[in-house]
Amino acid sequence: MPRVVFYTATTLNGFLADEHDSLEWLFAAPGGEGGDDDFQRFLAGIGVLVQGSSTYRWVLEHEDLVAHPEKWPSYYGDRPTWVFTSKQQPVVAGVDIRFVSGDVREAWPQIRDSAGDGDVWIVGGGDLAGQFADAGLLDEIRVSIAPATLPSGKPLLPRSIGADRLRLTAVRQAGAFAELTYAVTGGAE
Repeated sequence: MPRVVFYTATTLNGFLADEHDSLEWLFAAPGGEGGDDDFQRFLAGIGVLVQGSSTYRWVLEHEDLVAHPEKWPSYYGDRPTWVFTSKQQPVVAGVDIRFVSGDVREAWPQIRDSAGDGDVWIVGGGDLAGQFADAGLLDEIRVSIAPATLPSGKPLLPRSIGADRLRLTAVRQAGAFAELTYAVTGGAE
């Protein structure tokens, strides 16, 4: 069975994106554009991506992926991507993108099966990761804390998950970022 990992970056004060759903703050941070060998090892173990519609739309627009679908594989390879959305979304030509709405538990069997031998990466957002946690499906939170703050925006994980469900398993420095990894237990409603 694949593990479900919420791997993301956040500001020092706990925001994933600004109030306009933008991640520009991340790319302005030193080392914020990736390239870390550890991230490449992480990505090699991923079989499927899951993201919310705001994350999907921002990536599409920021990278102009509808006009340049050839860029997608350089970021994510040929992995299937599930997008949770309640609205019609643009499609990136030639990419295995599957749109779904509703409860994550209902979509889970298909997501799990599409992961093959790899894990499931919840790319964003925080509420979607929280829905997986609520359903008892989230196994790990891996968060890189950037040297940046925002006055407001989208919170890292808008849920109450107590210390009884989180166990710190790793801490490391990645350039100007601090990376924390937590195992997540329980949580099924």
